Amino acid sequence: MEMSEVLKTGRKTRPIRVVQFGEGNFLRAFADYMIDIANERGTFDGNIVIVKPIPFGSLDNFHRQDCLYTVSLRGNVDGSPFKTNRVVSSVADAVDTSSEYDKYISLAETDTLRFVISNTTEAGIVYDADDSFDLKPPGSFPGKLTQFLYHRYETFNGAEDKGLVMLPVELIDDNGKHLKECVLKQIENWDLPEGFRKWVEESCVFTQTLVDRIVTGYPRASEEKEWEELGYEDRLMVTGEPFGLWVIESDRDIEKEFNLPGAGLPVIFTKDHHPYKQRKVRILNGAHTSFVLMAYLMGKDIVRDSMQDDDIRDFMLKTIYDEVIPTLTLPEDELKAFASEVVNRFNNPYVDHSLLAISLNSVSKWRARCLPSLAEYVRKFGKLPSHLTFSVAALIEFYKGTEISGGALKGHRGGDVYDIRDDAAVLKFFAENSEREIPELVKAYLGRVDFHGSDLNEIPGLYDQVCEDLESIRKNGMREAMKRI
Repeated sequence: MEMSEVLKTGRKTRPIRVVQFGEGNFLRAFADYMIDIANERGTFDGNIVIVKPIPFGSLDNFHRQDCLYTVSLRGNVDGSPFKTNRVVSSVADAVDTSSEYDKYISLAETDTLRFVISNTTEAGIVYDADDSFDLKPPGSFPGKLTQFLYHRYETFNGAEDKGLVMLPVELIDDNGKHLKECVLKQIENWDLPEGFRKWVEESCVFTQTLVDRIVTGYPRASEEKEWEELGYEDRLMVTGEPFGLWVIESDRDIEKEFNLPGAGLPVIFTKDHHPYKQRKVRILNGAHTSFVLMAYLMGKDIVRDSMQDDDIRDFMLKTIYDEVIPTLTLPEDELKAFASEVVNRFNNPYVDHSLLAISLNSVSKWRARCLPSLAEYVRKFGKLPSHLTFSVAALIEFYKGTEISGGALKGHRGGDVYDIRDDAAVLKFFAENSEREIPELVKAYLGRVDFHGSDLNEIPGLYDQVCEDLESIRKNGMREAMKRI
């Protein structure tokens, strides 16, 4: 059956209130999904027009399916496997900014438009001094947005109530602040009117956001089976986990306009998103980084299998509850509830999350995700957190190798060779130092300020303990060394 036949009575006509830069899996399984539910439950009344911000790719499937698609959420809920499907009908149209420029730019003239959502990857929010206002469209995302806002400003003669609310979800620090800075630089570079700059500053809102949901995308390997279960062919189907969180920081109160919480959706409006980001990075991402390298060397390949190993699971739980949570600022009950959900997510029976995939760039990840918890624990309690400290030794052992080939350092697990992927300077360091005596290797690694931001040898006791842990790993094996702590 064709997708367009799924809603035989047709979708409800709603005003266009959202323009979305990005047609990818994440936004469709996250923002568009939530807006669809809010529409149904009556706390929001508006549809979305997706605009494709880059010239690559095609919107053919969107037009073929009348912009309808299925979101299938799969995971553990209350300890049991859970799966639910929803046909999302909040997307009214999809437009190519390059081949349909006139149609795209005319969206700025839409009277009911209020929100701009974007996900143009971490590299998308970048100021380009060489971008041109005369291009149709400009090359960069901030350039496109500046031109789009200027067209709206001119169309409505700078009316204060026609400003837009920006909701960027790109995974960079202070995404809204950075996007605004890029737009203001573009205004200056293009010598646009002072009145427009003032309108952007005073009538538009640039929010900062944190988003959290694992979206696994289109089920390419099982598409025929999925279509059979659905009863129709859907080439835009997107899969993900049930957990979701959208934290929105705004200096103006926009919750009544974007009332997703009123629909029971996991959206939090706050004046400071940083504690929530800290919670996610230090608990969820920090847990990953602290155990995945150790687990891989213990013979595991995916997260779920690691969580079913009592030793690894116990290590992770002690890391989170005994060493990370005590260093965070949000209420303890909130932190423990989030941690419990993290463990549940790691056990998702529908997701095979590769440990080697998570291992990418582990040196910089450890600095961002684990070092702040270790440093704060030492500051607060005057001693080392044993599990986070052990994770340093496990990292050094994982990165053990002398041969760099194809952009990867070659590590060894038993008789198998695995690729260690990181910055060139990191790979070069380990290739040149892995065979040194443990005291020399550990001292050299901890002393790399460019890797860690400071000389970690200065943390009291860290050097001695990492040496001891690494010696134990090499003498007793990873599992026995880990159990000894």
